[in-house]
Amino acid sequence: MIWVYKYDEDFVWQPGEEILVDLENGEEIPEGYTSVQPQDGLYIAKFDAEKEEWYEAATQDYIDGMQPDPLPPSDIDLLKQQNAALLQQLAESEKRAEEQSKTIAELVMLLTEKGVI
Repeated sequence: MIWVYKYDEDFVWQPGEEILVDLENGEEIPEGYTSVQPQDGLYIAKFDAEKEEWYEAATQDYIDGMQPDPLPPSDIDLLKQQNAALLQQLAESEKRAEEQSKTIAELVMLLTEKGVI
């Protein structure tokens, strides 16, 4: 006995319509069925009777539409992003403060050289 897999008039697999056929006792595979099992992972399995194989008939848009929406970021991920942004802001502030200190030092030196202070 073997399992056979049903396809419709367009050769699209009909899941759940599989039947057992006893070839050893003379039973034949009915029309619209094949002994070739569709491989896992096909969204719309279509049978090529000439090649005796199943292939993917779904469009990429259809497949993309079947994918689950991405999960929103977790609280920890959000905190990591906020922490990274704050560290970036801190680094920029420290750089500006250092530049301002250098500018002030240069101005004091210039004023001292001119005798203003």
